[in-house]
Amino acid sequence: MKVVGITTQQEVYVGSKDRNFRINEFLIIVDPYQGDLIGEVVEAKTYNRYMPLSMHGELADSSVIESLKAIGYNIEEDTIYIGKIRLLNEALYPVETGSNVRVPIFEEVKDLMIKSSPEEGLVLGIIKNTDQMAANMDEEFNELLYTFEEGELKKQRDIPYIFDIKSMHQYPHIGVFGGSGSGKSFGLRVVLEELMDLNIPTIVLDPHFEMDFSQIGEYMPKEKIKDYKDRFKCLQVGFHVGVRFEDLSHQDIKNLLDASSPLTDAMSNVVDILFKRNDSYNSFHNRLKMLAEAQEEGSLDRIVRRIEESSPGLEKEGWQKRKEVYLNYDKTCPYSSVRGIIWRLNRLDNEGIFSKDIKPIEEGLHMGKLIVIQGNTRILQVFSTYLLNNLYHKRRDYKDAIYKNTTADYFPPFIVVTDEAHNFAPKGYDSPSKSILKEISQEGRKYGAFLILATQRPTLLDETITAQLNTKFIFRTVRASDIQTIKEETDITEEEARRLPYLRTGDVFISEASMGRTIFARIRAANTTSPHRENPFDELKNKTVEDDNKFLQIIEDKLPINGDDFINIIKEIESETGLTYPIGLFEEKLNNLVDKGQLKKEKTPFFNIYKK
Repeated sequence: MKVVGITTQQEVYVGSKDRNFRINEFLIIVDPYQGDLIGEVVEAKTYNRYMPLSMHGELADSSVIESLKAIGYNIEEDTIYIGKIRLLNEALYPVETGSNVRVPIFEEVKDLMIKSSPEEGLVLGIIKNTDQMAANMDEEFNELLYTFEEGELKKQRDIPYIFDIKSMHQYPHIGVFGGSGSGKSFGLRVVLEELMDLNIPTIVLDPHFEMDFSQIGEYMPKEKIKDYKDRFKCLQVGFHVGVRFEDLSHQDIKNLLDASSPLTDAMSNVVDILFKRNDSYNSFHNRLKMLAEAQEEGSLDRIVRRIEESSPGLEKEGWQKRKEVYLNYDKTCPYSSVRGIIWRLNRLDNEGIFSKDIKPIEEGLHMGKLIVIQGNTRILQVFSTYLLNNLYHKRRDYKDAIYKNTTADYFPPFIVVTDEAHNFAPKGYDSPSKSILKEISQEGRKYGAFLILATQRPTLLDETITAQLNTKFIFRTVRASDIQTIKEETDITEEEARRLPYLRTGDVFISEASMGRTIFARIRAANTTSPHRENPFDELKNKTVEDDNKFLQIIEDKLPINGDDFINIIKEIESETGLTYPIGLFEEKLNNLVDKGQLKKEKTPFFNIYKK
């Protein structure tokens, strides 16, 4: 292998007739004046007599052709391999044409490829096309993982990709981008497994009820099986966790109400006036309700009349309280705004938001567990607004107390993870959850609070937050607008950007700030599987078989069944099982079983007979 053509300080062309080049493989250029220069293949082509070099295009210009002739290549007969190499570090001078090129050994690239030990980092996959360099790799980096290749589980042959989790102190946040079916969610699962291995406190917002780690992948060898059941908790909003109303501040309650449905300025003012510190849900709700009922009377005179007409006791006392509330708040709290607050408050209460608290989450984080918060997207937006504000400021207060030499309760550093991140921090408009996520993205590093945000649509994610994602995992992406956003926010090259729509599921470009460059990797096989793994068409087929077997079991002791006796048979079934079948459906199910060979149908002049 030799350098051919015109060179620069950043890029060179390499020619060979002995070996082909692989995209993203690493090679060393032996420059006689500058020494060894490490580069990465970013483009590769093969030429032979069936594709003459006269059709060379960009990669084989006239200077490349002349260089190939000069070093003895028969360009009319030989198969010629040409690779474009991008140097990892800019050379002092343009590379010498004719310089030899070789495959590096592991020790020459170790510091470039590996930034952490397997015990202290996240073992996420392999660096693609590094198998030749891995031949003499240190033992501690061998046999760490398996990958899925073409539907098969394969042993590690390449250098592992180990993410240095400690680097997040300097480069704090991670973005995971990729379209549907690209391997994005699978990659996120692998990241979370590794965080559990290191006992790093983590909060996962899971709108798809997908991040359950109780089901071990049946494909994994026994020696690689890991049990995560004691390392994570799945908690549903409204069932296991919620908001303790008495702990809410004015801003908390406004954030919650706004997340339920946007507040007007007038509604916000109503909360400021009517909400009292340490209010319970009932005390705040009753105050609103009494004011609304008084306002519905229309005037103070009518309220006084209601008091006069009321029976002594609770009814009269109730209207006297309404009068008092009316006199205090009517002029500053419009009726429509009061009703709007009541509606939002009722909606949150009906969803169980106020029935629990966040203690299970706090306890789990203190124990170094992964806490999965489940619920639909809107509920998670509502709840996460309160949750993240609360937890982030507990961590911040603790760190500030240390700086000030005062005392505060310990709260651990933690990572916040969410899929569909553009729903929580959308570009172009505000949302309650976006505010706290933006604050963490800009200031969280100082306090030990970090973000891992996954989305199919990076273009729709808030730009301020996107700019703070120092490491980006980029899976297959098809939309031109998303690819453009990725190009703007990473150091991905034009060649790599052109490949994005065609990446295999599980292949990923990783733009890592601590490495200073983009690498091409493949995510390892996950130790656990998603609860939604079953193909829906298999599900449909299995359900049909199950229904058929159930129906056959119901009618088995009634066979043979005559067509003129359907009504009596249906009545018997209803009496025995509680199931009711319309005659048309009953006959259709019998005929389906005939079509599938499970029953036989005998035709007579008057009716059909169904039998085994």
